[in-house]
Parts: sequence; structure tokens; C-alpha cells
Amino acid sequence: MKVLLYTEGLKHIGKSGLGRALKHQMKALDENHINYTLSPKDEYDIIHINFYGPKSYFLAKKAKRKGKKVVYHAHSTEEDFRNSFLFSNFFAPLFKKWLIKCYSLGDHIVTPTPYSKKLLSNYGIKSPITAISNGIEIRFFEKNEAAAKSFRKTYQYRKNDVVIMGIGLYIERKGILDFVELAKRMPEYKFIWFGYSPLWASPKKIRDAVKTKLPNLKFPGYVDSSIIKGALSGADLYLFPTLEETEGIPALEALACRQRLLVRDIPVFDGWLKDGVNCYKAKDVDAFEQKIKQIIKGELPDLTEEGYKVAHRKNMKNVGKALKKVYESVLEDN
Repeated sequence: MKVLLYTEGLKHIGKSGLGRALKHQMKALDENHINYTLSPKDEYDIIHINFYGPKSYFLAKKAKRKGKKVVYHAHSTEEDFRNSFLFSNFFAPLFKKWLIKCYSLGDHIVTPTPYSKKLLSNYGIKSPITAISNGIEIRFFEKNEAAAKSFRKTYQYRKNDVVIMGIGLYIERKGILDFVELAKRMPEYKFIWFGYSPLWASPKKIRDAVKTKLPNLKFPGYVDSSIIKGALSGADLYLFPTLEETEGIPALEALACRQRLLVRDIPVFDGWLKDGVNCYKAKDVDAFEQKIKQIIKGELPDLTEEGYKVAHRKNMKNVGKALKKVYESVLEDN
């Protein structure tokens, strides 16, 4: 069995969650001794597609004509396309139709969570769908005190500064407006948001938010994963105010780093993230403000060890085992 892992336009989306997902798949397959290639020119038995672009669509059709099996990885939905870039809501219905056209080429569809599986099932897609986490490199994201000190030094935080971090593109869906509002409301805490996307493609309210001048707010832009590890090790709380996800890899990274985690209470986190058990949840900016203060002041229990257990279950070895089952099932289904 040989798998072609294909991600269209990787040089353009390599810094996004899709880029990380491909790296995770490579690691997962390596750990389970599954033979794979990244080149469509090589021989393969199964093509595992990670993107919904036209090259991916036509490559899938070509593969099916040759009798190859197609596994389509549904990282995106209409729901997480909305509230992203300029005119995204206007084009969302057309985007959904295109996704259905692409995903329906799959002999099997893989998607990160039961929540995204439910969304796709409601689209009327007939192909089998399996929920498999994008996973997390547990060893890489272990808490690191040296990296934590480097993070604080690089971004000029003092030892006693309380640092609240966020990660995401400059889009409304990621909750960046609430993040900035919380920085305004709580000047006693430091806020830092990692991630980048072109502001020209963002609505005015997002451009204004990113350009907000506050002494306790930083937007360093895109940084390497080693910097993220240092930030997760050195911050006091990871705040994930996202409004929609198919999974949310940064939440897993925070849990793997034994960082305190506060997420928005949305359906994608149901089941695997439990409020007051392995993380904390809040529904709106007022509730975020209240929970942040309670967490920082120690008025709520530390849940980091239970959170780490969640991340550990989604390690690369386990992800690879689940993918192997899917690959074997499509090869057996003739």
C-alpha cells in the first residue's frame, strides 16, 4: 500500500492549519510505517487529498479513471468559510456546492471531529465519513522553561506580567474582535495574538482591530512553531475565542503544553473538551472576562493535567492507526 498525500498550493497555505495538517499526516504515517509520497508523478494506490482547489478536483477524477482509491480530507466546511474574508458570506452557498462536488469524489471522507462529520452528513454527501483528529506532536509541544524565558525576553514581558495569548488568522471567525475588546477591558493583563493573513482581504472592523494601539496588546504576526511552543510555555493562559472550527489544532497544542485553556463554548468542542474538567468555556465576551479573572486569580482549579490527557489521546501514533484503517477499508472495497 502506497499513499499519495496531496495538498494543492502548499507554498501559499503552508503556514495555515492545512499546512500543519499535512505535516501531521506525514508524521502519523511515518510512525505507523505506511509508505507514502508527496508527488503525483509517483506510483500510488490511494490519493489522500487535503484541499478543495481545482487541481485537487481534477487530480481526484484522474485517479478514479485509473482505478485508484480517493480519500478526501474535509478540513473545510461552509460554516467555517463564513465570517472569514471580504465577501465570504456572500459566496458561502456557492462554496458549499463546490465542497460537495469535491468531497463526493472521495471513496471515503476523513474529517477532524464528530461535529464536522455531522455537518457533512447534513450536506447530503453519500460517501462514508470517518472523524479522525488532525492530531498533535506531543513531544514537540512539551512545556519548556528555556523556551518560556526566551518568549518573555523576546516580547519584553516582565516576570510578574500576566500574559494571555491567542493564535489565528486575521479573520472575524477566529474571535479576534473579542480578543481586542478583552485587552481594552483588562489593561492589567498583557495580550498577544500570533498569526497573520493579508489585511486587504479583511473587513474594515478587522483591519481596525489589528491596528488598535494599546500598551498591553501585541500582534507579532506569523511566527515559527518553536516560538509558539515558547509562548505556550511562557504565557499564563491560552484564550481561544473562535466562533467556528472543524477541530482547532491550537487548542490541542495548548493542552499538550500543559497550558491553561479557555475556549468559546461552541459545538465543535462538545464531547472532547469539557468545561471544568479539562478546560474552561465561555459563551461571550462578558463571560470570557469573568473566567479569565477567575483563572488568573486561582479561583478556579488547575485543569492542565486532565487537558494533557486529551492531547495525548490524539498523538500521531493513534492518528496514523486510524488513517491506516481507512486506507485498508477503501482498498478492500472493490
